[in-house]
Amino acid sequence: MTALPEPGQLLTITDYVALGEDDRYRLELEEGKLLMVPSPEPEHNLVGVELWSQLRTQLPPELVAVPDIDIDLELAPAEGPATVRRPDMVIVRRSEVDRRKAEGGILRSSGVVVVIEIVSPGSRRTKRGDYEDAGIPQYWIVDPNPPVSLLALRLTDELGYVDNGEATETFTTTSPCPLKIALDQLD
Repeated sequence: MTALPEPGQLLTITDYVALGEDDRYRLELEEGKLLMVPSPEPEHNLVGVELWSQLRTQLPPELVAVPDIDIDLELAPAEGPATVRRPDMVIVRRSEVDRRKAEGGILRSSGVVVVIEIVSPGSRRTKRGDYEDAGIPQYWIVDPNPPVSLLALRLTDELGYVDNGEATETFTTTSPCPLKIALDQLD
């Protein structure tokens, strides 16, 4: 990791990527401002691992589930103050993963079809507005508190994200592909 920027310095995507990986910090970028994000609790991670396990066996070859990854929300011009979020998981087009591997950098929101956030204990904060502005078609919020639930939001042209209802026990959908998630196995 290169040195952290001076306080008040607004970062572009290029600046953020140049920071590199560092196991000591979990970072996000909000309108160019670098934010340190706390690590999740072990129970939070266990929910994510089980969800990933269920998704990977059901996704078609052109889609892949990727946990805990930086996403360029593409909300600013290339040299403008950028926004990068690190959701708990995304379902992304494999072609976007291939593009990132060939070109470097980080995943772009234009290749993300679902962003998934797992609610942390004591925290109900979500980044709904950012994901909405980035045009990510679906936003799923998993609440691991018993009974485990999944709130699926779908992006519309007129209203932004629309609530598709909250599921407990089992979540089924046909978009972005047919999926059946056993929520009662996520605890």
